[in-house]
Amino acid sequence: MGKILFTGACIITMDEEKPEYFTGDLLIEGDRIAAVSERAGAIERPRAGRVIEGRDLLLMPGLVNTHGHAAMTLLRGYADDLPLQEWLEEKIWPVEENLTGDDVYWGTLLAIAEMLKGGTTTFTDMYFFMERAAEAAAEGKIRAVLSRGLIGLGEGGEKALREAADFQRNWQGAAGGRISVTYGPHAPYTCPPDFLRRVMDEADKTGSALQIHVAETAREVEECKRQYGSTPVRHLHRLGLFERRVIAAHCVHLDDEDIEILAEKKVGVAHNPGSNLKLGSGIAPAARLLDTGVTVGLGTDGASSNNNLDLLEEMRLAALLAKGKAMEPTLIPARQALQMATINGASLLGLADVGILKEGFKADLIALNLKEPQAAPLFDPPAHVVYAAAAADVRFAVVDGEMLVEEGRLTGLDMEKIIDECNRRAERLTGRSLKKP
Repeated sequence: MGKILFTGACIITMDEEKPEYFTGDLLIEGDRIAAVSERAGAIERPRAGRVIEGRDLLLMPGLVNTHGHAAMTLLRGYADDLPLQEWLEEKIWPVEENLTGDDVYWGTLLAIAEMLKGGTTTFTDMYFFMERAAEAAAEGKIRAVLSRGLIGLGEGGEKALREAADFQRNWQGAAGGRISVTYGPHAPYTCPPDFLRRVMDEADKTGSALQIHVAETAREVEECKRQYGSTPVRHLHRLGLFERRVIAAHCVHLDDEDIEILAEKKVGVAHNPGSNLKLGSGIAPAARLLDTGVTVGLGTDGASSNNNLDLLEEMRLAALLAKGKAMEPTLIPARQALQMATINGASLLGLADVGILKEGFKADLIALNLKEPQAAPLFDPPAHVVYAAAAADVRFAVVDGEMLVEEGRLTGLDMEKIIDECNRRAERLTGRSLKKP
């Protein structure tokens, strides 16, 4: 890694000490941002390094995907248009019984390729065979927050928990610090209280955070009330889960008391608007959560329930759904949607030096192509990113100072090989033939 200078670009830093956007320069040295200037041409061109002319570029922090199941790219389009419980119990879980570590490795690489090309430089994953997922993340050179998914029903819970502890020991801080490990109890309805206490005890040994699905469907809430006498949020609160750093995925069906608890306990919420819409789960009260002080990030969920990993699309959905549901166009304005996809996501994942373009922070950033019809006229760059930009507009993606997407093409992954491998594995897993292009 050397020096890279972007000069004369439109820059959105997400740094509150800087203007909302400006035309200027940004210098990368090694894995860090060395300088940011609000004046184009102010940073001296490095003698040894690369200079990228930014006249047609919009530079911004890389996007942070706060919830997903990466290897489920293998099941993209396999079980569409079904309710969550039927989708899980009758379609997804039976196929997942046949997953191998190699399947997870290749499916995760496919997800990484898609995410990088769409501007995501950090992703969160909760799944199985996580050592292989970590190998894929290390190979793809993306930043990753990973957890071994844990289900406490049946006889496999203790084995899964031992695997999660081993995974934490082996992979926390790996790949030059790009990989972080959390514990991933699946949900209150798959993790009984005694099992959740065991998970918390293990997480406490290393101070690890936890990620868990919470209040995704109305059915889940009603079953939790019947079984435990309270909503999922209050149930987890009583168990003491929220005394730790928690990433709560979905949080669609919340009442006022639930929201107050999440705010008081500083629980981070991963909002997944696309997946929640497609599964008919509902619309999370993201604007209310934000107004109450909850840190809300954005996630795509898995590609089998979305069906893409496009965080630019999730930004747009989050903003539009909030406005449409409340019939109030001022809710979740463009800058707040950008915060959800960048600095908020980094914050709830515990990444202190990611999500802002600022001197000393990690050089995780993307550059969008402004020489496209939908970018003209460019009155308001943040609004353009949220309401008009597309994944195909990503020209450059940098993680830890290394160029992973250049002129829209992956620099380090063989996309053709990844797609061929994943197609073959998807056919084996599902027993269905794919349509050939």
